[in-house]
Amino acid sequence: MAAFSMPHVARAASHSGADADNGMAGFVALGRVCDGVVMAWIELDGAVNVRDLGDMPTEDGQKTVRARLLRADNLQDLSAADVRKLVHDIGVTTVVDLRSTNELAAEGSAPLDAVAGVRHAHHPVLPEVGSNTDIIADALLARDRMDKFRYPRDPVCGHYLGYLEDRPDQVVGALRSVAHAGGAAVVHCAAGKDRTGVVVALALTVAGVPAQAVVADYAATGERTEAIMARLRRSRLYSRDVNSKPADLQRPRAETMAAFLDQMDARYGGVASWLTDHGLSAADLDALRVKLRAGA
Repeated sequence: MAAFSMPHVARAASHSGADADNGMAGFVALGRVCDGVVMAWIELDGAVNVRDLGDMPTEDGQKTVRARLLRADNLQDLSAADVRKLVHDIGVTTVVDLRSTNELAAEGSAPLDAVAGVRHAHHPVLPEVGSNTDIIADALLARDRMDKFRYPRDPVCGHYLGYLEDRPDQVVGALRSVAHAGGAAVVHCAAGKDRTGVVVALALTVAGVPAQAVVADYAATGERTEAIMARLRRSRLYSRDVNSKPADLQRPRAETMAAFLDQMDARYGGVASWLTDHGLSAADLDALRVKLRAGA
């Protein structure tokens, strides 16, 4: 894994050129977090960790396409203006929701659910553990132990590998939903960090984005950690979990994603190999690559 640095230099998006051509002018804030990688933050009223994954470099000198794949935190609180921005300005047609069935039931319908032409694709990447408190506590304890067992040097990396072991069908399904979205797909969970971070990392790797840039995208969520935690603390569903952990543990570590990508190579022969071994067809893989790449 190449060394990487992540200075932050934020600047406003221009109102001409490529930004205007992609319909993104006026509401995308760009922040450089790695040499050659500029994160396109999308500022919304009701979500704080949203960005467009276009313009990321690929290993063959090309770039990913804007308004094809977005990542986000919980979309329950979107304003009417947010919905217009995502659907009408950016062209979102598919919401890839990685939250559990319990989370969906507790949160209820989201604003985008009511929009005609927007598909909600539910792909929970965590095991469903029921609603009984004792069962949930036991399951979480067992999950923590397995996370440490899978990758003792970084249990969060072990947790990410657990998505692949526990719910491979849902991980593959999420990427298939992105590949076949009619317009832009937005992938989200609660914070937009862990579950979203893994699914997005797999998609970007398929598109040929180098590991250094994938890691930089994952780590960029750290810029919004305080805002994400403040938002989750206002939620009855998430506040207890957020308040039980020190703030530093909530911040993404670049080393965690670097380790995850290394393990994908070491254990499975790479992302594409794992995906095809678990049901993503060659046609689906090509569709995902074409979806995200300029000049593909």
